[in-house]
Amino acid sequence: MSLLSDNVIPGNHGKVFGTNAKDPQALAKIKSALELLDGIKDVLINEEAFPRELTVHTNKIVSVKDIEDIVKGTGYHAIPKNQFPL
Repeated sequence: MSLLSDNVIPGNHGKVFGTNAKDPQALAKIKSALELLDGIKDVLINEEAFPRELTVHTNKIVSVKDIEDIVKGTGYHAIPKNQFPL
């Protein structure tokens, strides 16, 4: 457990999460729910990847657990991927 693995830190790289949501309506529901969380700047959806990916950018430190809980509230899951692509 570290600052980078437990949190989304501000910056232009964001943090990528995989999700089990598949249809555009479900992804839009997740995006709108996440944008209500304090500190979330924007959420980008990659529908080309499998499983679908959400990239979350913040303007302050936001806990990964808070993001996972918000997504769980919509009926789906969000799993954080590696901090930085290899």
